[in-house]
Amino acid sequence: MKRLFIASCIAACALPLAACYENGGVALGYGAPGPYYYDGYYDNYYGPIYDGYWGNDGYFYYRNNDYDRHYHRGDGGHFYRGQPNGGNFHAFHGQMSPAQGVRMPHFNPGGHGRDHH
Repeated sequence: MKRLFIASCIAACALPLAACYENGGVALGYGAPGPYYYDGYYDNYYGPIYDGYWGNDGYFYYRNNDYDRHYHRGDGGHFYRGQPNGGNFHAFHGQMSPAQGVRMPHFNPGGHGRDHH
């Protein structure tokens, strides 16, 4: 009986961790420390953005507003980390702190600080 109790306690502890990863994206259950800073160049193709982050796949992920529960991957032709040649781009800077339960594909919580790649 004691072994069954210990095994069920271990399984109960692991269950919340398993829910944090889904199809290559992170659904943060308890929020992650922040803020995470981002900067780059954007051409306003998607309209105003609320916040975002550079994913570990090299793409910029953004939300349109605070109520959006999923970060959307921007096309590589609309967001650049460095100054693009030509086009109607403007520099943008910001910070975000992950909210509880927001789906964040390719998010790397280990990357604090300004991104100057």
